[in-house]
Amino acid sequence: MTKWEYATVPILLHKEAAILNAWGVDGWELVSVESVPNGGLVAFMKRQVA
Repeated sequence: MTKWEYATVPILLHKEAAILNAWGVDGWELVSVESVPNGGLVAFMKRQVA
């Protein structure tokens, strides 16, 4: 059975690609991006546990 770990990552406006690419290099996959009440964005990430 595949096991996953998850992370929530605040996304700074105008630095979205840099933040997501940095996490991607570490093996994280973007699952979803959601707006938060203060007007920001949060990315939900997952990666397989070895």
